[in-house]
Amino acid sequence: MAFARLDIHRRNRGERTLVTLAGDIGPATTPLLRAAVEQCLLDGVTVIDIDMTTVGSCDARGLDVLLSASRRASRVHARLRLHHPCAQITRLLDTTGTTSLLLTAPVSPVPPAASGDLMSTATRAPEDPARRPDQRVLRDGIRLRRLTRRQAEDMREDIADLAAESVAGTAGEAYHDRGDFLHRLAVTAHRPGFALLVAETTVLVGCAFGFPVGSDGSGRRGFDGTLQEIIQRLTSRARFVVLTQVVAHPHAQHRDIARRLQQRLLTDLRSSLGVTLLHPADQAGQAAFSSWGWQDMGEVVGLPGPVAPCVLTLSSEGQPSARR
Repeated sequence: MAFARLDIHRRNRGERTLVTLAGDIGPATTPLLRAAVEQCLLDGVTVIDIDMTTVGSCDARGLDVLLSASRRASRVHARLRLHHPCAQITRLLDTTGTTSLLLTAPVSPVPPAASGDLMSTATRAPEDPARRPDQRVLRDGIRLRRLTRRQAEDMREDIADLAAESVAGTAGEAYHDRGDFLHRLAVTAHRPGFALLVAETTVLVGCAFGFPVGSDGSGRRGFDGTLQEIIQRLTSRARFVVLTQVVAHPHAQHRDIARRLQQRLLTDLRSSLGVTLLHPADQAGQAAFSSWGWQDMGEVVGLPGPVAPCVLTLSSEGQPSARR
């Protein structure tokens, strides 16, 4: 009689973890599964995604372990979710009426896309590709989550990968460097009021981060002060958020993901105006931001740097920003 084996691999992403199982879940391996899930909860994980793509079988005892772990997770405001279960597990869930407790709508990973930060770069052309009949809508499968500075530091390599992969082979690649992106993220993270949001399915599919200018009378010195004066002349507003986007692309809903991220960031930072700066030659980036509702205010002079950047603004009130 062959001895059942279950390989368990865990990958952490901030307060979220992906547990990949390979093998069979039965009497000999359920203790391993129970211990792995319990350790996730002890470590303070808030979302436990369990990938069961390579699980060959799971008996009723294994399902009991998963249901028990799900209930314990709920008591500590965490969540356990199964992805790609085999037919046996699906039948057990259906028979016991517990499908809704453990399963979510299956979502395929989405090729990501990015934009930079202060001198930012959006990605490919903003047109939505035609959605195939079998291509799932992602809105209900995407979770937006705000990270602390420490969590942002833990995930910075994943965020940089998302940014770099998105512009590879596109016109935006000329305006984006992975090392520069990491540097800008680190600098921005030390700004007062820094906020970073990620959009996730079972993988990272988007990111937006920024910092407020003009809150509590701040921002009247150096770069921030100069930018604040320029924005006040253009929009009559002295308070705004300098915002950087990293979004999922290409996908029929990449615009929606970007809009949700940017509006949520403005809400979290209690601002009705977003500002971003783009390289004047980055036409693809300007087109993408325009498709997300941003208004191009033109090139501005007076800011440090080798080129005069384009200033783009976004009003969360749904009205174009005033220009004088």
